[in-house]
Amino acid sequence: MYEGDVLAGNWRRPGKGKIPKVPAELDLVVEDADSGFCGAVVACDKEAVTLEDRFGKRRLFPLAPAAFLLEGRPVTLVRPVAAPAAPAAPRRSASGSIAVEGLRARVARESRIYVEGVHDAALVEKIWGHDLRVEGVVVEYLEGVDHLPAIVAEFGPEPGRRLGVLVDHLVPGSKESRIAAEITSPDVLVVGHPFVDIWEAVKPSVLRIPAWPAVPRGVPWKEGVIAALGWRMEPAEAWRRILGAVSTYADLEPELLGRVEELIDFVTEAS
Repeated sequence: MYEGDVLAGNWRRPGKGKIPKVPAELDLVVEDADSGFCGAVVACDKEAVTLEDRFGKRRLFPLAPAAFLLEGRPVTLVRPVAAPAAPAAPRRSASGSIAVEGLRARVARESRIYVEGVHDAALVEKIWGHDLRVEGVVVEYLEGVDHLPAIVAEFGPEPGRRLGVLVDHLVPGSKESRIAAEITSPDVLVVGHPFVDIWEAVKPSVLRIPAWPAVPRGVPWKEGVIAALGWRMEPAEAWRRILGAVSTYADLEPELLGRVEELIDFVTEAS
């Protein structure tokens, strides 16, 4: 029962500010003043509102002034204000860092990162290329680690001109570990991963293989892997297949991820 006669007086032409405007939010229960149809709001656009009664029947009504009753009192339904869109999550680079939109590569630092070969350089570029351009770090390759001491001497590391080196198969007792031990400059950081070749730093699951095969001593590693996997292709083609399967840092083994991040931090620190 309503208190008094809600239709008494000239309520359809009220004075300014007399009839409240109410957003037609979903599930709001109102009554159409003319027809007496009562239902919950199930949809609303800029011109009309759809009500659904308790029997599931739906009717469409125009959003006319003072056309509805809410708890027995006249109201003007208006279209709800759309909730502001949630801020878009920042875009991430392949390495997982926040991507810098509209990036213009920074002028290259004097500091450098060296990797062993062209495959290593290609993988580092694919995953960390954005980060390296933000920081202005150039990656070069050694074509093997045998001449590392001479390359370091030629580079002439010093504060503000640092050198970071990523070495394959840097494990105790290996040739690589003995060569790395010859480097003593505080402005050079030599780190490595345990894999025989950078190929192994790609997770086997990315290539849909159970594991990287063991290659007998005396057999060229890449060719041995290709043969064991039954791939009918040359190493260059196999590498394109491997690199093409990699898209983010999640496709790489942690032993490589940590070392590359460490090198980037080293060559960009205080320079």
